[in-house]
Amino acid sequence: MAEFAEMVYEYVAAIPEGRVMTYGQLAALCGSPRAARIVGGIAHFGPEELPWHRVVNKQGGLAGNFPGGRSEQARRLEAEGVDISPEYTLDIKTLLWSPQQ
Repeated sequence: MAEFAEMVYEYVAAIPEGRVMTYGQLAALCGSPRAARIVGGIAHFGPEELPWHRVVNKQGGLAGNFPGGRSEQARRLEAEGVDISPEYTLDIKTLLWSPQQ
């Protein structure tokens, strides 16, 4: 599990400003495509210095359990130039980032 978490941390640290990755995408990249909820748990307890605000659900929805709530996650993403809808979603098709493999 520690190795899985370390891989998640590395990918999250690499997400560029103004781009996002999904929980499921991170899980798949780390070798466990069905572990999106585990990635969510890792995000909840992971190092605060990582850009967790750049991790969203597969529909582009913001996280209800983000520290400070969806409004705080929205504020951080908007500060990077990301448009957030009143329903706390973003355009996942244009903002989704994938690392070079």
